[in-house]
Amino acid sequence: MSKSLLWDLAVIIRVRMKKTVPLCLAVVLIFLSSCAREKYVVKIPAPSKTTVLHLPRKERPIESYEVNGERYYPLSEAEGFVQFGKASWYGKPFHGRPTSSGRIFDMHKKSAAHKILPLDTVVKVINLSNQKHTIVPVIDRGPFVKGRVIDLSYAAAQDIELVGPGVVDVKVIALGKELARDYSEGRTDLLVELKEFKTGEFTVQVGAFQNKENASRMGDRLRPLYDYINVLTHLDEKGNTWHRVHVSRSKTLEEAMEIEERLEKIGFTDAFILRI
Repeated sequence: MSKSLLWDLAVIIRVRMKKTVPLCLAVVLIFLSSCAREKYVVKIPAPSKTTVLHLPRKERPIESYEVNGERYYPLSEAEGFVQFGKASWYGKPFHGRPTSSGRIFDMHKKSAAHKILPLDTVVKVINLSNQKHTIVPVIDRGPFVKGRVIDLSYAAAQDIELVGPGVVDVKVIALGKELARDYSEGRTDLLVELKEFKTGEFTVQVGAFQNKENASRMGDRLRPLYDYINVLTHLDEKGNTWHRVHVSRSKTLEEAMEIEERLEKIGFTDAFILRI
């Protein structure tokens, strides 16, 4: 199923949505479920009533970066990514400033900052204390505070009742890549490429090192606990070699989540799940 055909159909359906919303939604769901690679539309309120179509930007090279003396290594893709940790939110001090993606940060629109997920990845963030969730694109880098895994804009934080407490425990699930966005009639239609994340084989990444010996030492430390320890070599855009430590091999996402939780409890707070 070609992306252009899918998009053409979505545009035609949207033109008639005012009078036939329930029927259109049913048609979209049936049509999308027939695709080999599922795509779906997430509805997010938007204040603008202008009609603007933002087509996907050209892919940027995945570059490592350094903040406060620590280097971060963004993933080349988000497939199978699940992470537990603490979420915070940001607003006025950054409102109107450019983000790492090049977009201007608007605290009143739903977005997020993450240290390593590819920019434009769409994630579902669940507040574990009340099970409320929000769906947002990652457009910025951060939060650069130990133990925190994601920063939400003020608007997104309101969705999950994060504004009051300031920090809550969350589950972050990567849904897919933002393909395009259409603003019309006060709503935002976000077209997302969605992959099936519950099947396949999963591992947990616990660290990335430029020094191979440090990676090997971490692997040796965990070897008595897990049968599968794998140190993968990664070459960044500057030609530097990095070594990523993967722990465990699971047949289900649920099993990988249990392992990730156990690793967090013994000190690996930045661990996250990947499908392999």
